[in-house]
Amino acid sequence: MQENLSGSLITDTSKGNHMKHFKYLSPETVEKAISFYEQHSETAKYMAGGTDVIVKVKEGWMEPDYLISLKKIAEMNELHKNEATKELSIGALVTHSTLEKSLMIQNEYPIIYDAVSNIGSLQVRNVGTIGGNLINAVPSADGAIPLIALDGVALLHGPDGERSVEVKDLFIEPYKTILKPGELLKKITIPPQEECTGSAYIKFGRRAAMELPLIGIGVLISLDDDGQTCTKARICLGVAAPTPMRAFDAEKLLVGQKIDEEILAKAGIIASDESKVRDSVRGKAWHRKEMIRVQVRRMGLKCLKIIKHNN
Repeated sequence: MQENLSGSLITDTSKGNHMKHFKYLSPETVEKAISFYEQHSETAKYMAGGTDVIVKVKEGWMEPDYLISLKKIAEMNELHKNEATKELSIGALVTHSTLEKSLMIQNEYPIIYDAVSNIGSLQVRNVGTIGGNLINAVPSADGAIPLIALDGVALLHGPDGERSVEVKDLFIEPYKTILKPGELLKKITIPPQEECTGSAYIKFGRRAAMELPLIGIGVLISLDDDGQTCTKARICLGVAAPTPMRAFDAEKLLVGQKIDEEILAKAGIIASDESKVRDSVRGKAWHRKEMIRVQVRRMGLKCLKIIKHNN
């Protein structure tokens, strides 16, 4: 059955024995999407790429009466760097594949490239979005770590208007964010990066492909004009706590110091101690701590290598 409502197509959809009937709404603006949500209240669910939402509907974990697709909202699909302000804007609907293939991302934001190129399969990356990766709020979300390291800011839009929040403050607990009912993530902005900056991310899983990480480690280092003294450090960890986290004490150790392998090794030890890793069916806590200790040093050295190459 199809009918038109406020210029948008609505379709009854049902697949398999586990999926309930729902209506599909396809607004073309953020305002219309929020209006649809307000009309249908708690019976509605926003959907971006659908790689997680559709699975949850099929499995019966989620039973919305209305799915509000955001795919046709053009402004949420934009990837753009303002050459005047040097601010990067990533629309929430930008796919992992788009980020992975972007030469700008590869050259100027390697930590983003490192992360998104390791998310799922090629098919998942072609459909899955950076906004969906954040909003799902899983501890293992690869996309969150680079955006936290880059001091990303999430722009949220809901019935009460717009508000901004740092990406690091977006998460409350596993599968739960600070978003209020009806709010959606519109875009992420990355402030200008210092000239002598390097960044890198590494993910560890039990096998090479299509695996949730046992641990995810992102490091960003900015150096002074002398090419040695650290002016800014970010050490960000995934699957090391209930939500993505920064190792603040390890970062403080580096700032103001001349960066070499020895001090990076010390930062790795501190970051490992700061983590809140636990045993799980996929890995032991002691193993995760050891990976943090070793890989903070290695990613720090990779950052220095990137800085040297670019300058």
